[in-house]
Amino acid sequence: MNSWSKKNFKEHGLMQGDMVIWMILLTLCFISIITVYSASSNMTYGTGKYWAPVMRHGAFLLMGIGFTWILHMLPCKLYKIIGLAISLLSYLLLICAQFAGQINGASRWIGIGNFSFQPSEIAKLGLVITTVFIFSVFRDKNGVNSFGFKIAAINIVCTTLLIVTENLSTAVIIGVVMFLIGFYAQVSSKILTILLALVLTIGIGGYLTLTNIPETTLDKWRADKESVFHRIPVWVGRLTNSYTPPTDPKEYDISKNIQVTHSQIAIATCGVIGRGPGNSIERDFLPQAYSDFIYAIIIEEGGIFSGGLVMFLYLLLLYRALRIAQRCKSLFPAYLIMGLALMLVTHALINMAVAVGLFPVTGQPLPLISRGGTSTFVNCAYIGIMLSVSRSARQIEEPKTDEIVELENQTTEA
Repeated sequence: MNSWSKKNFKEHGLMQGDMVIWMILLTLCFISIITVYSASSNMTYGTGKYWAPVMRHGAFLLMGIGFTWILHMLPCKLYKIIGLAISLLSYLLLICAQFAGQINGASRWIGIGNFSFQPSEIAKLGLVITTVFIFSVFRDKNGVNSFGFKIAAINIVCTTLLIVTENLSTAVIIGVVMFLIGFYAQVSSKILTILLALVLTIGIGGYLTLTNIPETTLDKWRADKESVFHRIPVWVGRLTNSYTPPTDPKEYDISKNIQVTHSQIAIATCGVIGRGPGNSIERDFLPQAYSDFIYAIIIEEGGIFSGGLVMFLYLLLLYRALRIAQRCKSLFPAYLIMGLALMLVTHALINMAVAVGLFPVTGQPLPLISRGGTSTFVNCAYIGIMLSVSRSARQIEEPKTDEIVELENQTTEA
Protein backbone atom coordinates (compact mmCIF):
# COMPACT_ATOMS: atom_id res chain seq x y z
CA MET A 1 0.00 0.00 0.00
CA ASN A 2 1.61 3.32 -1.10
CA SER A 3 1.75 6.47 1.04
CA TRP A 4 -1.25 8.11 -0.63
CA SER A 5 -3.39 4.98 -0.13
CA LYS A 6 -2.47 4.90 3.56
CA LYS A 7 -3.34 8.58 3.90
CA ASN A 8 -6.66 8.13 2.11
CA PHE A 9 -7.57 5.09 4.26
CA LYS A 10 -6.64 6.92 7.44
CA GLU A 11 -8.75 9.97 6.55
CA HIS A 12 -11.87 8.17 5.46
CA GLY A 13 -11.73 4.92 7.41
CA LEU A 14 -13.13 1.53 6.56
CA MET A 15 -16.65 2.78 5.81
CA GLN A 16 -16.45 5.46 3.15
CA GLY A 17 -19.19 7.41 1.45
CA ASP A 18 -22.31 8.81 3.08
CA MET A 19 -22.41 7.82 6.76
CA VAL A 20 -26.19 8.30 6.97
CA ILE A 21 -26.71 5.62 4.31
CA TRP A 22 -24.34 3.31 6.20
CA MET A 23 -26.32 3.83 9.42
CA ILE A 24 -29.63 3.20 7.60
CA LEU A 25 -28.24 -0.08 6.23
CA LEU A 26 -26.97 -1.29 9.60
CA THR A 27 -30.15 -0.24 11.44
CA LEU A 28 -32.39 -2.06 8.96
CA CYS A 29 -30.19 -5.17 9.22
CA PHE A 30 -30.43 -5.05 13.02
CA ILE A 31 -34.24 -4.78 12.83
CA SER A 32 -34.21 -7.63 10.33
CA ILE A 33 -32.32 -10.01 12.63
CA ILE A 34 -34.70 -9.41 15.54
CA THR A 35 -37.88 -9.65 13.47
CA VAL A 36 -36.85 -12.66 11.38
CA TYR A 37 -35.95 -14.57 14.55
CA SER A 38 -39.45 -13.98 15.88
CA ALA A 39 -41.35 -14.36 12.60
CA SER A 40 -39.68 -17.65 11.64
CA SER A 41 -40.82 -19.52 14.76
CA ASN A 42 -43.38 -21.49 12.75
CA MET A 43 -40.51 -22.84 10.62
CA THR A 44 -38.76 -24.30 13.66
CA TYR A 45 -41.81 -25.69 15.43
CA GLY A 46 -41.37 -29.41 15.92
CA THR A 47 -37.68 -29.42 14.91
CA GLY A 48 -36.21 -27.64 17.93
CA LYS A 49 -33.71 -25.80 15.70
CA TYR A 50 -34.81 -22.36 16.82
CA TRP A 51 -31.65 -20.57 15.78
CA ALA A 52 -31.25 -22.17 12.35
CA PRO A 53 -33.37 -19.71 10.27
CA VAL A 54 -31.97 -16.58 11.90
CA MET A 55 -28.39 -17.88 11.72
CA ARG A 56 -28.83 -18.52 8.00
CA HIS A 57 -30.38 -15.11 7.52
CA GLY A 58 -27.65 -13.47 9.61
CA ALA A 59 -25.00 -15.13 7.45
CA PHE A 60 -26.67 -13.73 4.32
CA LEU A 61 -26.79 -10.26 5.89
CA LEU A 62 -23.10 -10.40 6.84
CA MET A 63 -22.15 -11.51 3.34
CA GLY A 64 -24.44 -8.82 1.94
CA ILE A 65 -22.75 -6.12 4.04
CA GLY A 66 -19.38 -7.41 2.85
CA PHE A 67 -20.66 -7.25 -0.72
CA THR A 68 -21.79 -3.67 -0.04
CA TRP A 69 -18.31 -2.75 1.15
CA ILE A 70 -16.68 -4.20 -1.98
CA LEU A 71 -19.07 -2.39 -4.33
CA HIS A 72 -18.78 0.92 -2.53
CA MET A 73 -15.00 0.90 -3.07
CA LEU A 74 -15.35 0.61 -6.87
CA PRO A 75 -15.22 3.77 -9.00
CA CYS A 76 -18.68 4.96 -9.97
CA LYS A 77 -17.85 5.13 -13.70
CA LEU A 78 -17.12 1.39 -13.67
CA TYR A 79 -20.83 0.67 -13.19
CA LYS A 80 -21.54 1.70 -16.77
CA ILE A 81 -19.81 -1.50 -17.91
CA ILE A 82 -21.03 -3.59 -14.97
CA GLY A 83 -24.63 -2.53 -15.60
CA LEU A 84 -24.45 -3.66 -19.22
CA ALA A 85 -23.00 -7.03 -18.18
CA ILE A 86 -25.70 -7.50 -15.52
CA SER A 87 -28.41 -6.61 -18.03
CA LEU A 88 -27.15 -9.13 -20.61
CA LEU A 89 -26.82 -11.81 -17.92
CA SER A 90 -30.33 -11.12 -16.65
CA TYR A 91 -31.80 -11.66 -20.12
CA LEU A 92 -30.17 -15.08 -20.26
CA LEU A 93 -31.32 -15.98 -16.74
CA LEU A 94 -34.90 -14.79 -17.36
CA ILE A 95 -35.12 -16.97 -20.46
CA CYS A 96 -33.75 -19.94 -18.50
CA ALA A 97 -36.30 -19.27 -15.73
CA GLN A 98 -39.14 -19.90 -18.18
CA PHE A 99 -38.07 -23.55 -18.28
CA ALA A 100 -37.13 -23.93 -14.61
CA GLY A 101 -39.19 -25.58 -11.91
CA GLN A 102 -41.90 -23.84 -9.91
CA ILE A 103 -41.72 -22.50 -6.35
CA ASN A 104 -44.96 -21.35 -4.74
CA GLY A 105 -46.75 -21.83 -8.05
CA ALA A 106 -44.50 -19.57 -10.10
CA SER A 107 -41.63 -20.32 -12.48
CA ARG A 108 -39.59 -17.37 -11.30
CA TRP A 109 -36.70 -19.26 -9.69
CA ILE A 110 -33.54 -20.93 -10.96
CA GLY A 111 -32.05 -23.66 -8.83
CA ILE A 112 -28.39 -24.63 -8.63
CA GLY A 113 -27.98 -27.54 -6.22
CA ASN A 114 -29.54 -26.53 -2.90
CA PHE A 115 -29.42 -22.85 -3.82
CA SER A 116 -32.18 -21.04 -5.73
CA PHE A 117 -32.46 -17.42 -6.80
CA GLN A 118 -34.80 -15.05 -8.66
CA PRO A 119 -33.44 -13.70 -11.97
CA SER A 120 -35.99 -10.86 -11.82
CA GLU A 121 -34.13 -9.37 -8.83
CA ILE A 122 -30.92 -9.25 -10.85
CA ALA A 123 -32.80 -7.92 -13.88
CA LYS A 124 -34.13 -4.94 -11.91
CA LEU A 125 -30.61 -3.89 -10.95
CA GLY A 126 -29.32 -4.21 -14.51
CA LEU A 127 -32.35 -2.38 -15.89
CA VAL A 128 -31.91 0.59 -13.56
CA ILE A 129 -28.21 0.99 -14.41
CA THR A 130 -28.65 0.65 -18.19
CA THR A 131 -31.68 2.97 -18.25
CA VAL A 132 -29.99 5.79 -16.34
CA PHE A 133 -26.88 5.37 -18.52
CA ILE A 134 -28.96 5.76 -21.68
CA PHE A 135 -30.80 8.76 -20.24
CA SER A 136 -27.49 10.39 -19.27
CA VAL A 137 -25.89 9.96 -22.72
CA PHE A 138 -28.63 10.48 -25.30
CA ARG A 139 -29.76 14.02 -24.56
CA ASP A 140 -30.34 17.40 -26.12
CA LYS A 141 -30.96 20.81 -24.59
CA ASN A 142 -34.51 19.82 -23.60
CA GLY A 143 -33.61 16.54 -21.87
CA VAL A 144 -33.59 12.93 -23.10
CA ASN A 145 -33.85 12.83 -26.89
CA SER A 146 -36.20 10.59 -28.85
CA PHE A 147 -33.47 8.10 -29.81
CA GLY A 148 -32.43 7.62 -26.20
CA PHE A 149 -36.03 7.17 -25.09
CA LYS A 150 -36.67 4.56 -27.79
CA ILE A 151 -33.60 2.51 -26.81
CA ALA A 152 -34.51 2.64 -23.13
CA ALA A 153 -38.16 1.81 -23.88
CA ILE A 154 -37.21 -1.27 -25.93
CA ASN A 155 -34.95 -2.51 -23.14
CA ILE A 156 -37.62 -1.92 -20.48
CA VAL A 157 -40.38 -3.57 -22.50
CA CYS A 158 -38.29 -6.64 -23.37
CA THR A 159 -37.26 -7.14 -19.74
CA THR A 160 -40.78 -6.61 -18.45
CA LEU A 161 -42.30 -9.08 -20.93
CA LEU A 162 -39.95 -11.79 -19.66
CA ILE A 163 -41.07 -11.08 -16.08
CA VAL A 164 -44.76 -10.22 -16.29
CA THR A 165 -46.25 -13.68 -16.89
CA GLU A 166 -44.79 -15.12 -13.70
CA ASN A 167 -44.31 -12.01 -11.57
CA LEU A 168 -46.87 -9.33 -12.37
CA SER A 169 -46.15 -7.28 -9.25
CA THR A 170 -42.45 -6.97 -10.10
CA ALA A 171 -43.33 -5.88 -13.63
CA VAL A 172 -45.66 -3.21 -12.22
CA ILE A 173 -42.98 -1.95 -9.83
CA ILE A 174 -40.49 -1.78 -12.69
CA GLY A 175 -42.96 0.29 -14.71
CA VAL A 176 -43.55 2.70 -11.83
CA VAL A 177 -39.84 3.15 -11.08
CA MET A 178 -38.89 3.60 -14.74
CA PHE A 179 -41.58 6.27 -15.06
CA LEU A 180 -40.18 8.11 -12.02
CA ILE A 181 -36.63 7.84 -13.38
CA GLY A 182 -37.84 9.23 -16.69
CA PHE A 183 -39.47 12.14 -14.90
CA TYR A 184 -36.28 12.88 -12.94
CA ALA A 185 -34.11 12.55 -16.09
CA GLN A 186 -36.33 15.05 -17.96
CA VAL A 187 -37.96 12.79 -20.50
CA SER A 188 -40.43 14.85 -22.53
CA SER A 189 -43.52 15.67 -20.48
CA LYS A 190 -45.64 14.95 -23.55
CA ILE A 191 -44.24 11.42 -23.81
CA LEU A 192 -44.69 10.82 -20.07
CA THR A 193 -48.30 12.04 -20.21
CA ILE A 194 -49.07 9.70 -23.12
CA LEU A 195 -47.41 6.80 -21.30
CA LEU A 196 -49.34 7.51 -18.11
CA ALA A 197 -52.65 7.66 -19.99
CA LEU A 198 -51.80 4.42 -21.82
CA VAL A 199 -50.84 2.61 -18.59
CA LEU A 200 -53.98 3.77 -16.80
CA THR A 201 -56.13 2.62 -19.73
CA ILE A 202 -54.44 -0.79 -19.81
CA GLY A 203 -54.65 -1.06 -16.02
CA ILE A 204 -58.35 -0.26 -15.82
CA GLY A 205 -59.11 -2.48 -18.81
CA GLY A 206 -57.06 -5.32 -17.34
CA TYR A 207 -58.77 -5.03 -13.97
CA LEU A 208 -62.25 -5.13 -15.53
CA THR A 209 -61.27 -8.07 -17.73
CA LEU A 210 -59.68 -10.12 -14.96
CA THR A 211 -62.49 -9.60 -12.47
CA ASN A 212 -65.11 -10.73 -15.01
CA ILE A 213 -63.52 -14.01 -16.07
CA PRO A 214 -65.96 -16.91 -15.45
CA GLU A 215 -65.12 -19.09 -12.44
CA THR A 216 -65.16 -22.23 -14.61
CA THR A 217 -62.40 -20.78 -16.78
CA LEU A 218 -60.37 -19.84 -13.73
CA ASP A 219 -60.71 -23.38 -12.35
CA LYS A 220 -59.47 -24.79 -15.63
CA TRP A 221 -56.41 -22.53 -15.66
CA ARG A 222 -55.78 -23.20 -11.98
CA ALA A 223 -55.67 -26.94 -12.58
CA ASP A 224 -53.34 -26.73 -15.58
CA LYS A 225 -49.96 -25.69 -14.11
CA GLU A 226 -48.32 -25.90 -17.53
CA SER A 227 -50.68 -23.34 -19.07
CA VAL A 228 -49.40 -19.81 -19.75
CA PHE A 229 -52.55 -18.62 -17.95
CA HIS A 230 -51.96 -20.53 -14.70
CA ARG A 231 -51.03 -17.34 -12.78
CA ILE A 232 -54.19 -15.46 -13.77
CA PRO A 233 -56.39 -17.10 -11.07
CA VAL A 234 -53.85 -15.91 -8.47
CA TRP A 235 -54.05 -12.33 -9.79
CA VAL A 236 -57.82 -12.43 -9.83
CA GLY A 237 -57.95 -13.73 -6.26
CA ARG A 238 -55.65 -10.99 -5.01
CA LEU A 239 -57.57 -8.24 -6.79
CA THR A 240 -61.02 -9.36 -5.68
CA ASN A 241 -59.94 -10.08 -2.09
CA SER A 242 -58.24 -6.70 -1.78
CA TYR A 243 -61.15 -4.65 -3.00
CA THR A 244 -64.15 -6.58 -1.75
CA PRO A 245 -66.26 -4.28 0.47
CA PRO A 246 -66.54 -5.25 4.15
CA THR A 247 -69.22 -7.81 4.89
CA ASP A 248 -71.18 -8.75 7.97
CA PRO A 249 -68.70 -10.16 10.54
CA LYS A 250 -70.87 -13.26 10.88
CA GLU A 251 -70.49 -13.97 7.16
CA TYR A 252 -66.79 -13.16 6.89
CA ASP A 253 -64.67 -16.16 5.94
CA ILE A 254 -61.12 -15.62 7.16
CA SER A 255 -59.80 -18.54 5.12
CA LYS A 256 -60.49 -16.71 1.85
CA ASN A 257 -58.03 -13.92 2.61
CA ILE A 258 -55.93 -15.31 5.43
CA GLN A 259 -52.77 -13.26 4.81
CA VAL A 260 -54.36 -9.82 4.73
CA THR A 261 -56.74 -10.64 7.58
CA HIS A 262 -54.06 -11.79 10.03
CA SER A 263 -51.83 -8.91 8.97
CA GLN A 264 -54.56 -6.42 9.81
CA ILE A 265 -55.26 -8.18 13.12
CA ALA A 266 -51.55 -7.88 14.01
CA ILE A 267 -51.57 -4.16 13.25
CA ALA A 268 -54.92 -3.45 14.90
CA THR A 269 -53.89 -5.06 18.21
CA CYS A 270 -50.37 -3.64 18.50
CA GLY A 271 -50.96 -0.37 20.33
CA VAL A 272 -48.29 2.34 20.49
CA ILE A 273 -45.39 0.25 21.83
CA GLY A 274 -46.48 -3.19 20.66
CA ARG A 275 -46.36 -6.60 22.36
CA GLY A 276 -42.58 -6.60 22.67
CA PRO A 277 -39.87 -8.48 20.71
CA GLY A 278 -40.65 -12.16 20.27
CA ASN A 279 -44.23 -11.86 21.56
CA SER A 280 -46.09 -11.82 18.25
CA ILE A 281 -49.26 -13.92 18.07
CA GLU A 282 -50.15 -13.56 14.40
CA ARG A 283 -46.76 -14.90 13.24
CA ASP A 284 -48.14 -18.38 13.88
CA PHE A 285 -51.06 -17.77 11.50
CA LEU A 286 -49.42 -15.62 8.82
CA PRO A 287 -47.91 -17.52 5.88
CA GLN A 288 -44.61 -15.90 4.89
CA ALA A 289 -44.56 -13.84 8.12
CA TYR A 290 -40.77 -13.58 7.80
CA SER A 291 -40.98 -12.33 4.20
CA ASP A 292 -43.97 -10.71 2.51
CA PHE A 293 -45.75 -9.67 5.74
CA ILE A 294 -42.81 -8.99 8.03
CA TYR A 295 -43.87 -5.34 8.35
CA ALA A 296 -47.03 -6.49 10.16
CA ILE A 297 -44.85 -8.41 12.64
CA ILE A 298 -42.65 -5.34 13.15
CA ILE A 299 -45.73 -3.26 14.05
CA GLU A 300 -47.29 -5.98 16.21
CA GLU A 301 -44.13 -6.39 18.30
CA GLY A 302 -42.81 -2.83 18.20
CA GLY A 303 -46.02 -0.85 17.91
CA ILE A 304 -46.82 2.11 15.72
CA PHE A 305 -43.51 3.66 16.77
CA SER A 306 -41.46 0.85 15.18
CA GLY A 307 -43.57 0.86 12.05
CA GLY A 308 -43.10 4.61 11.72
CA LEU A 309 -39.36 4.29 12.33
CA VAL A 310 -38.92 1.76 9.54
CA MET A 311 -40.88 3.94 7.11
CA PHE A 312 -38.83 6.97 8.17
CA LEU A 313 -35.57 5.12 7.44
CA TYR A 314 -36.62 4.34 3.86
CA LEU A 315 -37.78 7.91 3.25
CA LEU A 316 -34.52 9.19 4.75
CA LEU A 317 -32.64 6.96 2.32
CA LEU A 318 -34.50 8.58 -0.59
CA TYR A 319 -33.79 12.04 0.82
CA ARG A 320 -30.08 11.34 1.18
CA ALA A 321 -29.97 10.03 -2.38
CA LEU A 322 -31.57 13.24 -3.61
CA ARG A 323 -29.07 15.37 -1.69
CA ILE A 324 -26.11 13.38 -3.06
CA ALA A 325 -27.52 13.55 -6.61
CA GLN A 326 -27.63 17.33 -6.33
CA ARG A 327 -23.89 17.35 -5.54
CA CYS A 328 -22.90 15.17 -8.49
CA LYS A 329 -21.12 17.00 -11.31
CA SER A 330 -22.26 14.61 -14.05
CA LEU A 331 -25.60 13.10 -14.96
CA PHE A 332 -24.85 9.37 -14.78
CA PRO A 333 -24.02 9.16 -11.03
CA ALA A 334 -26.90 11.52 -10.19
CA TYR A 335 -29.42 9.44 -12.13
CA LEU A 336 -27.88 6.20 -10.87
CA ILE A 337 -28.23 6.95 -7.16
CA MET A 338 -31.78 8.27 -7.63
CA GLY A 339 -32.81 5.27 -9.72
CA LEU A 340 -31.52 2.78 -7.14
CA ALA A 341 -33.09 4.69 -4.25
CA LEU A 342 -36.43 4.88 -6.07
CA MET A 343 -36.38 1.12 -6.68
CA LEU A 344 -35.64 0.33 -3.03
CA VAL A 345 -38.10 2.79 -1.54
CA THR A 346 -40.91 1.96 -3.98
CA HIS A 347 -40.53 -1.73 -3.07
CA ALA A 348 -40.63 -0.87 0.62
CA LEU A 349 -43.68 1.39 0.39
CA ILE A 350 -45.65 -1.17 -1.62
CA ASN A 351 -44.78 -3.91 0.88
CA MET A 352 -45.99 -1.68 3.73
CA ALA A 353 -49.15 -0.78 1.83
CA VAL A 354 -49.92 -4.50 1.37
CA ALA A 355 -49.43 -5.16 5.08
CA VAL A 356 -51.93 -2.46 6.10
CA GLY A 357 -54.46 -3.45 3.41
CA LEU A 358 -54.00 -0.48 1.06
CA PHE A 359 -52.67 -2.55 -1.86
CA PRO A 360 -53.30 -6.04 -3.27
CA VAL A 361 -51.00 -8.84 -2.11
CA THR A 362 -47.90 -8.72 -4.30
CA GLY A 363 -45.49 -11.25 -2.82
CA GLN A 364 -42.78 -8.60 -2.65
CA PRO A 365 -40.40 -8.70 0.35
CA LEU A 366 -39.45 -5.70 2.47
CA PRO A 367 -35.96 -4.65 1.27
CA LEU A 368 -33.09 -5.35 3.69
CA ILE A 369 -35.49 -6.72 6.34
CA SER A 370 -37.36 -9.70 4.89
CA ARG A 371 -35.70 -13.10 4.90
CA GLY A 372 -34.32 -14.10 1.52
CA GLY A 373 -30.95 -14.69 -0.09
CA THR A 374 -31.36 -13.17 -3.56
CA SER A 375 -33.19 -10.07 -2.40
CA THR A 376 -30.67 -9.50 0.42
CA PHE A 377 -27.67 -9.58 -1.92
CA VAL A 378 -29.31 -7.44 -4.60
CA ASN A 379 -30.57 -4.86 -2.10
CA CYS A 380 -27.11 -4.68 -0.54
CA ALA A 381 -25.77 -4.15 -4.07
CA TYR A 382 -28.11 -1.15 -4.40
CA ILE A 383 -26.68 0.32 -1.21
CA GLY A 384 -23.10 -0.42 -2.22
CA ILE A 385 -23.49 1.37 -5.56
CA MET A 386 -25.24 4.30 -3.87
CA LEU A 387 -22.31 4.59 -1.46
CA SER A 388 -19.91 4.48 -4.42
CA VAL A 389 -21.75 7.45 -5.94
CA SER A 390 -21.64 9.27 -2.60
CA ARG A 391 -17.86 8.71 -2.46
CA SER A 392 -17.37 10.23 -5.90
CA ALA A 393 -19.61 13.18 -5.04
CA ARG A 394 -17.67 13.73 -1.80
CA GLN A 395 -14.30 13.62 -3.57
CA ILE A 396 -15.50 16.24 -6.06
CA GLU A 397 -16.96 18.40 -3.31
CA GLU A 398 -13.85 18.28 -1.07
CA PRO A 399 -10.76 19.81 -2.76
CA LYS A 400 -7.44 18.10 -2.17
CA THR A 401 -5.18 19.53 0.48
CA ASP A 402 -1.60 20.56 -0.33
CA GLU A 403 -0.36 17.55 1.65
CA ILE A 404 -2.33 15.08 -0.47
CA VAL A 405 -1.20 16.77 -3.70
CA GLU A 406 2.41 16.50 -2.54
CA LEU A 407 1.98 12.80 -1.71
CA GLU A 408 0.47 12.16 -5.16
CA ASN A 409 3.41 13.92 -6.83
CA GLN A 410 5.86 11.79 -4.83
CA THR A 411 4.04 8.62 -5.88
CA THR A 412 4.10 9.70 -9.56
CA GLU A 413 7.80 10.49 -9.46
CA ALA A 414 8.54 7.13 -7.82
